Amino acid sequence: MSSYRPYQHIERRKSRQIHVGKVPVGGDAPVSVQTMTNTLTTDAEATIAQIRRAEMAGVDIVRVSCPDEESTKALAEIVREVNVPVVADIHFHYKRAIEAAKAGAACLRINPGNIGSAERVREVVNAAKDHNCSIRIGVNAGSLEKHLLEKYGEPNPDALVESALEHAKILEDHDFHEFKISVKASDVFMAVAAYQQLADVCDHPLHIGITEAGSKRAGTVKSSIGLGNLLWAGVGDTMRVSLSAEPEEEVLVGWDILKSLGLRHRGVKIISCPSCARQGFNVIETVQTLEDRLAHIKTPMTLSIIGCVVNGPGEALMTDIGVTGGGSGRHMVYSAGKQDHTMPAGDMIEHIVELVEKKVEQLQVADAGNTTAEEMAREASMSPAD
Repeated sequence: MSSYRPYQHIERRKSRQIHVGKVPVGGDAPVSVQTMTNTLTTDAEATIAQIRRAEMAGVDIVRVSCPDEESTKALAEIVREVNVPVVADIHFHYKRAIEAAKAGAACLRINPGNIGSAERVREVVNAAKDHNCSIRIGVNAGSLEKHLLEKYGEPNPDALVESALEHAKILEDHDFHEFKISVKASDVFMAVAAYQQLADVCDHPLHIGITEAGSKRAGTVKSSIGLGNLLWAGVGDTMRVSLSAEPEEEVLVGWDILKSLGLRHRGVKIISCPSCARQGFNVIETVQTLEDRLAHIKTPMTLSIIGCVVNGPGEALMTDIGVTGGGSGRHMVYSAGKQDHTMPAGDMIEHIVELVEKKVEQLQVADAGNTTAEEMAREASMSPAD
């Protein structure tokens, strides 16, 4: 992460890089955002529609459950019709993993120890190699192996890490190294401790998440605490926020976590006050409306919406566009931290949307210019000397 202030710098853990389809995971790749469909995979049309909504929200990777042969058959159509790599979620039956690899899955989510005999594991690994599939070893506190529960008495970080390393060794013994690991738990303390321990003893890329986190609000809080803790410490190469909510909601929360830490940038980041009696306009209603109206924008930029002059000018110094509530039905607009003009309260929303869209156009033109300049410099450096 590049940072212009030292206290904002996050030193990410050094990990090997693998690929989930076209998406790099680990190494110097950005932390990718995942979700999982909740439609019946056999209903390809509904599953494709759900994935497309997640794509609009900015998802990088999507997982679908493949519990039966009908699901792996539908997977082939799903993979063809979406724009992001698809992970096949496999439990116990090794044939489903082989079928999913053949159907075009970019990654298989399995636990090698649950697949069966050594011969069956070999068949799954060979299918992954043949079809350019990576693998996620998915360890979960709710489904630990019997021998580990007997050894430790209950699920705990040590048991999760031991399970993960046992499964990793199975793949490594088959000369397969394109895998990442997750050690999820619904208990934030257990999950964070397990990931921290695992991060210290291996260089495998890590898929982080707090499993079964709960409802949209409670799960967002729980995931933000757990994932925020790990990401701030530099741990985590790809992530899923597990909510009892639609997949696109998981994606939006995931992006918000990454944006808050400066690890990824996408769309309009709104800085807004909680509002009080000093507000010159209805801040809560304005922000909710603007979030909806600006949801289509992917270009990173910042917008501050502050109800009064106490903190408004200061926040505007650090945002691309700022709005501060004023008197007499007019509010101050800031551009790049400086007072630019006032606007009437009546057409406030439309005016802000217009300003943001114009700013986005400017940023895109500037970005295109920078890219062209970089390409020209690169071509010049490659040209033969006179």
